This record gives sequence, structure tokens and C-alpha cells, in this order.
Amino acid sequence: MNKIIPSKKIMSKLGKTNADFGLIEEGDKILVGLSGGKDSLTMIHAMKEQQRRAPFDFEFVAVTVGYGMGENFDALSKHCKSYDIPHIIHDTKVYELSKEKIRKNSSFCSFFSRMRRGYLYSIAKEQGCNKVALGHHMDDAAESFFMNFIYNGQMRSLAPIYTAQNGLVVIRPLIQMRERQLLAFVEENKIQAIGDEACPAMRFDVKMPHARATMKVMLAKMEKDFPQLFVSLNAAFKNISVESFFDKEKFSI
Repeated sequence: MNKIIPSKKIMSKLGKTNADFGLIEEGDKILVGLSGGKDSLTMIHAMKEQQRRAPFDFEFVAVTVGYGMGENFDALSKHCKSYDIPHIIHDTKVYELSKEKIRKNSSFCSFFSRMRRGYLYSIAKEQGCNKVALGHHMDDAAESFFMNFIYNGQMRSLAPIYTAQNGLVVIRPLIQMRERQLLAFVEENKIQAIGDEACPAMRFDVKMPHARATMKVMLAKMEKDFPQLFVSLNAAFKNISVESFFDKEKFSI
């Protein structure tokens, strides 16, 4: 079995993000959401390497939530075992439940995401974890920002770290990395990643959600015109001038 070590760029960015936001600390036990896609596969290997390098001790366990669609996670389990990564598969009946809960043209993506997150939180508590790590990257953050901006009239994106209502700390170790870095990692290391074919949406007779896909196209065009776009967005997300916005509370006497 070939040793898999993430690139210097990935580990450098992971270390800087951790230093900037204090994501992983001494004594942490972290549940890592492992879908089997390129993002979460990169994350488990980056965290495994960080365990080796970091001047402090922490644990993590990878957790895969099955939706009850007859998914086969044998290859994913074998991969984790080969690289000494603790892995739990938790089967659910979310797919069957969704047939009753999701109406035609409603948001099935948010339903599956919400249910999956709930299961991850429950398993984290059962496993004695104090943190949950999600595999969102900089492209996700940019898309979320513009989706909120254009469709919801909100200036909002994805936080690197926050505390959920149940007390668990949610972290996003890859939040300052580009999606193409993660794709390059799995391709260069010949890792079998699960793609869109595993998306539950493929089994529904509903319109595919277009908002995020539209944002991807828009951002690709913007980056072509302005190559430093994502560098600027990353800086802007840390440099918000709150006082310059239309907050009526500021102006009340």
C-alpha cells in the first residue's frame, strides 16, 4: 500500500487555517464527516498527517452516514482500514423517510443535508467527540456567500468554526483551500472518490437545484476576468467593515 501524504500546499494551508482560527487543539476528539467524496477524503488524510506533525495530541474518527439506498461502502471501509483511519458506517432510513417528507419541487438537498448533520451530531455525542469536522472548501464558501447575497439578501457565508446549539464545536479545516486542490489530491494519489452518482437527488423526479450550479458558472467567469478573485474573497471574509453597512440600529438615537 503506497503511503499517502498530502502536498506541502495542502498541509501548509491546513496549518495556517488551524493557527488562525484554533480549530484543532490538545485533547480534542473529532468526528470527521466522510461521504467518500474528494473533499472528505482529502480531509481524513490531511488530518492523519496533521496528527503526525502537530506538537499536540488529538483523535479523530471518520463517520459515513448511509441513507438507506443500498449504498455499498466496502471500498471506503477498506481504504480507511488500509491507512489506519478509524471508520464508522451508520445506516439510516432517510431515503424512505424523504419520500413522505419531500414534496415535488421542494428542497430535497437541504432535507438530506439537515438529516445527515443531525445523525453526525448524535454519533459525535455517542463517541465522546467534542468537535465535528466538515469538508467545505473556499469554493463552497464563495458560492454560499453569493447565493445568500443574490437570493436571500444576506451577507453570509460558511464560518471556519462555530458552536452548535447542542454544544458541539463545528470546524471546517479545508475552508481556505480551493476545490481544485482537493480534486488534484485524489487524482494524483489514485484514490477512488464517490461522485455525484451517489447523490440521493438522482433518484427523485424533481428539478435539480440550480442556484449553486449557477453560482459555480458565475464565479468561474468572474475568476477568468479577475484571476485574484478567490484570494480577495478569502481576505474580504476576514476583513468585514461592519460599520459601513445599512444597520438602522447604528443610526438610532
